Amino acid sequence: MATIGEMAAGVAHELNQPLTAIANYAQACSRLLSRPGTDPSELQQALSEITAQTVRAGEIIRRLRGLARGQESERELVSVNALVREIIGLVECDARAHGVSLSLELADRLPEVLVDTGQIQHVVLNFVRNGLEALASRQDGTGQLVIRTALSEHDVEIAVIDNGPGIAGEAAGRLFDPFFSTKESGTGMGLATSNTIARLHGGSVGYRAALPAGVCFYILLPAKSTA
Repeated sequence: MATIGEMAAGVAHELNQPLTAIANYAQACSRLLSRPGTDPSELQQALSEITAQTVRAGEIIRRLRGLARGQESERELVSVNALVREIIGLVECDARAHGVSLSLELADRLPEVLVDTGQIQHVVLNFVRNGLEALASRQDGTGQLVIRTALSEHDVEIAVIDNGPGIAGEAAGRLFDPFFSTKESGTGMGLATSNTIARLHGGSVGYRAALPAGVCFYILLPAKSTA
């Protein structure tokens, strides 16, 4: 919930676009109706745009509600690529709000993993938030964030890579400690919670330097045999 709260600004910005469009098209409909000899096709087009923008806004809300759902842990065999794609809309909202370029590098034919989808998605979102905050110092539009999936020996890896300033040496050894944060207003629980979720799934989290600059946070999850 803390992660979703941090994303609120980006989501609000994204929701404002279809809502503004709906208001504009509604005003256009009002003007068309008050004008004699209005072509019905113009009115129909405006109404179609209202419908499309309403669906767009509803989809954003649906994704957010899906992440915030309160339910007991339920694990199922899933594709990590599908897991990432389910939240990519929200991640794109947040990235655009921060002026960061987002790209996906999803490996083909990865084995499935047995996970609680919502919990693993929260880990990915935590990594994304860390990356966006690391890129906050870049005001020239060169900030880049990559979400990558790959097979690492017997594990499936989901990684979030940024081209930010990297991690200072004194902080590197404590990143996953509860209540440790390099941010003034940070709670120090995001990465610690991610670590706990990974361990409960029989996996692990970690980080490594990204080249030529930045850092890569990753979660490793045991791959289920297809035999």
